Amino acid sequence: MDLADFHFIRGYYLLLLIPILVLWWRIRPRPMADTKLPSGIAPHLAEALLLGKEENRRIQPIDVALIIAALVTLAASGPTWSRAPNPLIADTAPLVIALKVTDSMESSDLAPSRLDRARFKISDLITERAGARTALIAYAGTPHRVAPLTEDANILRPLLEGLTPAVMPKDGDAAADALALAQSILDDSDSPGAILFVLDDLDPSQVMGLSSSSSDIFFLTMLPDGGRIAQLDNIPNASVVAFSDDDRDINQLMRRIQSAYTAALDDDDRLDWQDKGWILAWPAAVLSLLWFRKGWVIRWAVLVLIALPSSGARAEGWRDWFFTSDQQGQIAMTQKRFGDAAEMFEDPYHKGYAYLRDGQYEKASSVFSTLDTPEAAFAEGMARIKNREYRPAISAFETALERRPDWPEAQHNLDLSKAILDYVETTREQSDTGEEAGIGADDTVFDNDAARGSDTTVQAPKDGPQSLSADQWISMIDTDMQDFLRNRFLLEIQEQTE
Repeated sequence: MDLADFHFIRGYYLLLLIPILVLWWRIRPRPMADTKLPSGIAPHLAEALLLGKEENRRIQPIDVALIIAALVTLAASGPTWSRAPNPLIADTAPLVIALKVTDSMESSDLAPSRLDRARFKISDLITERAGARTALIAYAGTPHRVAPLTEDANILRPLLEGLTPAVMPKDGDAAADALALAQSILDDSDSPGAILFVLDDLDPSQVMGLSSSSSDIFFLTMLPDGGRIAQLDNIPNASVVAFSDDDRDINQLMRRIQSAYTAALDDDDRLDWQDKGWILAWPAAVLSLLWFRKGWVIRWAVLVLIALPSSGARAEGWRDWFFTSDQQGQIAMTQKRFGDAAEMFEDPYHKGYAYLRDGQYEKASSVFSTLDTPEAAFAEGMARIKNREYRPAISAFETALERRPDWPEAQHNLDLSKAILDYVETTREQSDTGEEAGIGADDTVFDNDAARGSDTTVQAPKDGPQSLSADQWISMIDTDMQDFLRNRFLLEIQEQTE
């Protein structure tokens, strides 16, 4: 918690403390003045005869009522000290992982090898960050982008398995260049992120380049017995985590990355402040239990309950007394109960996002289509493309660009949707024309120049092979990942030298 960021979202509610204090001062019983005991009566009997003596107790029911009213007022004022992340972006920071892929990483002192253990650790980290965006870079003598920021772990894992020293075009240690590439990836993101280096050594010549980073840098050292890399001590604000055989290193990285993300959000004026007033509801609720003690002012609680609005939140249970439906929905989102959160949320944007995270893409796109903001159109496009509705997805991203021109993320997803649609239709076209099925010259195939695979007919024997769907065609693509990465990296080197 940064005290410099502490403030009240609705500070005008604090003015209610004035009438609360005045009311407390007027109602609270005054202590009885000392009265001279009558003579001729035993002192303990004379003291019992004094009226109001039993009222001279230190804590009165009105004192507890004052504390409860003050807590409720402070809660209504919206105390806050951190930003609320945009739910459409991710629950955690975008992360770019830079993996060193050199011969030294093939050492077997971490069985089966440092590189293999590094792959396992990165895979575990991706799993822990389910729903968060992660990009992957491989570097040796040159850095190369393996995968852009993505939430899909199924894209990252096969690419990760294909990384070996043999696919790298040039030997060496270009950690500073890898940092520059990682920074360029984060610059295209609309949320602050972090960079993680997974390495076993660092060339001293790269220290100066790593020291100039504007993003948070973390290092996972792949050395046995918690070995250290001395050069990392010369990098300001470097956060180093040593390899461990269990999950301690991953858990430590997760905590540090999340902490850095939370701190970075405080400087983003585009994000709303996160209302922490709900924390004060718990002590107020506990103190309210004292009203059930004999002799305390229970009738005040009855008046408060009668004054409460009867409409309330739609979510059921005792939580309605302390949280709104949207707050309960956010709690369910934090607990990854996305389906429950979608039913609790009243805010349509958050409801649609919960449906999206729960995999109910049709419901999500239906909710987002009713909103007229660029974020809603962008989210609708995400839901459509995940539901394999490529044409509606293209339309949604175009709508997002109309509402917010020059939005790079929307333009990127629009181009991606068009590329996927073109690939799917081309695949269907090949299937319909028999190019991939091996239909002979004596077979009859209708022309397909205009239909693009939509309603084309192929005459084939009934007992012959059936045409494959687009998904089946995609799953049949068999590419050697190492050859793919090697050729792609070489092509990048050629383009840079031209």
